[in-house]
Amino acid sequence: MRGILTALIVLTLLFFAFITGVGLGVILSKEDALSRGPRVAVLRIEGVILDPNSYLESLSKIKKDESIKALVLRIDSPGGAVGPSQEIYREVQKISETKPVVASLGSIGASGGYYIACAAKKILANPGTITGSIGVVAQFVNYEELLRWAKIDVETVKSGEFKDVGSPFREMTEEEKKYIQGLIDNVHSQFKLAVAKGRGIELKDINKIADGRIFTGEQARDLGLIDDFGTLSDAIRIAANMGGIKEKEPDVVYYPKPKTRLIDYLLSSFIGDISSYTSLPIKGFGLFYLVDIIQ
Repeated sequence: MRGILTALIVLTLLFFAFITGVGLGVILSKEDALSRGPRVAVLRIEGVILDPNSYLESLSKIKKDESIKALVLRIDSPGGAVGPSQEIYREVQKISETKPVVASLGSIGASGGYYIACAAKKILANPGTITGSIGVVAQFVNYEELLRWAKIDVETVKSGEFKDVGSPFREMTEEEKKYIQGLIDNVHSQFKLAVAKGRGIELKDINKIADGRIFTGEQARDLGLIDDFGTLSDAIRIAANMGGIKEKEPDVVYYPKPKTRLIDYLLSSFIGDISSYTSLPIKGFGLFYLVDIIQ
């Protein structure tokens, strides 16, 4: 009897937890519908940028929402993979054609994080913010000596000279190194052009500082890489003013939206924990706009 009573209590608690979760999800999903005055959107870009999907989805919603008059990019990232960083950059550029965009750099907005910031009309940072790192990195692991010690042979059959470039089972040839360097130089040029265009700086002046060096916010301001010092609140206020919002305290909506269903939250937490171990840049070949000292 006691076991049945305990089971009923547990089932009742689970039922109410489920109902509460559903109700909270409905309330949060109705947030936009309840507030349709002029607003500022804040898109938080945090951590190493490997998967751009949540950011792209958020940017799509921001672009379509006519009540959102301005966008603030709150960037706290050392950068990430080249492709995802460029995708986010391009989508921000599209939004900037119709809505003012202001970037607010937190503790770090470097490499790919800074690349994205260059799509904004104005960039704010703190004097001690780590930024810059205009460069590209590709890293490879070589297990050749370890395999030789373990007396393990690896046979590779390939269709072309460069098909297994960067293989961890052997040292790269000089030709392969030149090939990879060519890729890096090309992607580096793309980065420099984005900075020159976004910041209105001559390419020859960008070349002088685009060697991967990081800068403090104070140094970055002197170099023209940011516009001024300011907090997230300052960025919101400036963006609101640029967007024609007259209210002293503008309504703010944050993206990406938090998970509203329990299963979504649990899955995202689990996947996030797994990805922190399996999605490291060192896992396979890739080009990264990433601050090397953060890895």
